[in-house]
Amino acid sequence: MFTLHELGEAVGIVRDAIPPTPAYRWPLLAERAGLEVWVKHENHTPTGAFKVRGGLVYMARRRAAGGVIGATRGNHGQSLAFAGRGAGVPVAIVVPHGNSAEKNRAMRALGAELIEHGHDFDAARAEAGRLAAERRLEMVPSFHPHLVQGVATYALELFQTVRDLDAVYVPIGLGSGVCGLIRTRDLLGLRTEIVGVVTKGAPAYARSMEAGRVVGSGQARTFADGCAVRVPDPEAFAVIQKGAARVVEVDDDAVADAIRAFHEDTHNTAEGAGAVGLAGLLQERDRLRGRRAATILCGGNIDRPVLAKVLAGETPAPF
Repeated sequence: MFTLHELGEAVGIVRDAIPPTPAYRWPLLAERAGLEVWVKHENHTPTGAFKVRGGLVYMARRRAAGGVIGATRGNHGQSLAFAGRGAGVPVAIVVPHGNSAEKNRAMRALGAELIEHGHDFDAARAEAGRLAAERRLEMVPSFHPHLVQGVATYALELFQTVRDLDAVYVPIGLGSGVCGLIRTRDLLGLRTEIVGVVTKGAPAYARSMEAGRVVGSGQARTFADGCAVRVPDPEAFAVIQKGAARVVEVDDDAVADAIRAFHEDTHNTAEGAGAVGLAGLLQERDRLRGRRAATILCGGNIDRPVLAKVLAGETPAPF
């Protein structure tokens, strides 16, 4: 996907806009899990999520001056809007109906044209492709080598900060984050296990790993909207199949528990997808005893009513 030199170039592009995000070892999370737990805080970027790194590198590499369009549940759209504003590139974003109101507001505030279409991410993605042809815009997919290069910069920061990690648990949406971790680990010659985590309501990548080929799930019913993907990306799946130790499934109750754990043990806010990795780590705590693990808090963009339900002990309904 990219070389170590290209990853270094991506670091320079990202660093012009945002500083490194912290990785902390949280003692209360260690007590909860029964092992040393590190958290990479991608919720501390200017858009509240890791995706901004990919948008910055994509815009710098492509220089699509005529305008771009993409589909999103929120964080990819904010990434493109943030990077497009800095590069002077018009950005249009297609979101499904019922998308996060606060993510929608953030994308508009960053200057994006917001278009609502369809009932889920995959329907919005199809509409974005149609509009790209109609308006002669560049379609920016949610998985692209330049996006992976960008988000891989957080993996490099993590591996440079925390030595000898036994495992990293990372949420899977369309796959840029997990693929960036896998490629960076391999470039550095590390033996760290990369474990992808999906929700049981959107299990496409887990089903694909079981089948040994890309398999659509037919549904994406989860309140962890950043993981709500029905159809895996073939390129991403090829990387995950070769380089991930496994892909585990967690239910929405476990995701809600993980959001509460982040709040109670670190006083950080995690969105649903941002807590999926921790949910997977806690689910596998017994096999991790005595080891050093990390998880990626990949985003903190959760609407207030949803967060209020979670902190009240409830599990929100799927989007």
